[in-house]
Amino acid sequence: MHVAWRCLFRLSVHSEYTASKFVNFARVDSFCSKMSKTVPNVDLGNGCTIPGLGYGTYLAKQGQGIDLVKKAIDAGYRHIDTAFLYENEVEVGEAIRAKIAEGVIKREDVFVTSKLWNTFHHPDHVAEAFQRSFDMLNLEYIDLYLMHSPMGLEFQGYEYSNMQPKDADGNSLFSEVDYVETWKAMEKLVRSGKVRSIGLSNFNSEQTKRILDIAEIKPVNNQIEVNPGWNQKKLIEFCKSHGVTVTAFGPMGRPHRATYGNKTALGDPKVLEIGKKYGKTDGQVILRYLIQLGTIPIPYSTKEERIRQNIDVFDFSLTDEEMQYMDTFQSERTLSFSPLKNHKYYPFDAEF
Repeated sequence: MHVAWRCLFRLSVHSEYTASKFVNFARVDSFCSKMSKTVPNVDLGNGCTIPGLGYGTYLAKQGQGIDLVKKAIDAGYRHIDTAFLYENEVEVGEAIRAKIAEGVIKREDVFVTSKLWNTFHHPDHVAEAFQRSFDMLNLEYIDLYLMHSPMGLEFQGYEYSNMQPKDADGNSLFSEVDYVETWKAMEKLVRSGKVRSIGLSNFNSEQTKRILDIAEIKPVNNQIEVNPGWNQKKLIEFCKSHGVTVTAFGPMGRPHRATYGNKTALGDPKVLEIGKKYGKTDGQVILRYLIQLGTIPIPYSTKEERIRQNIDVFDFSLTDEEMQYMDTFQSERTLSFSPLKNHKYYPFDAEF
């Protein structure tokens, strides 16, 4: 297991699809998943929908992913988020197939997201990298495939052991590949029929706009860190204005790093008071806040009761005053890609 990167990762909008330059390859209803009745669907703008809350697996260690995903499905989740980086695609796929075999779900009931890792940005490597995720999941198709970040790393092979290329001094080895070229290669995946939608992750507004300007197939989603201490309102509004949905990872922020004037929403007396008003926990209040910001949260937990609580957030709404209070928290990014700060496509130097 690659400790450095795994540590970094531990840590609704409707839009008209009007731009004639964007080719739509997924308008057929049978291509698009039917989701849980509990969680409202969000329109992706290409004929498909995504459940408005999902189960994140970025912390699921090898050996526990199958059990956790099964518990999530039993709790009502129909949106499962994984990635090549997480090294658990095999387990995610096995858990979903098991629930299909049990008759709990059908394949079209569950929405599965995976991601292209940074070492596979060269157009010559995109299809093979995707195929490996496709085969490991073994679920007939992938609903959404994201470019994990705009920053390419040197390609040294397709195995997990090659995800963090470094020189003799321990510095990350960058790739010069332009993420625009990577995107063009990803568009071919949609045309293959093996993936329904494609999108971005950890892209800032300027980088997202670059993709929108050249895209033949529009990115339907940008997965970014969003939590009460890092609410990304400007980037969310930008994405919304361009018909790009936002998935929120790291929804609880950094509850154990509330120092230097920062404060966390988890355990905050006022947030607990708001939760008591609605018969909810502080975590549920946080997730409701993120939903009302217009994001799709993907919380992770290993505790069965917490897994069930995290999806039970669609029967109440926060008032304007309560939303304003949730805006007052200040924190820092959970994921800053600090080893890649000198990359020419480092996304976090822009305002948003």
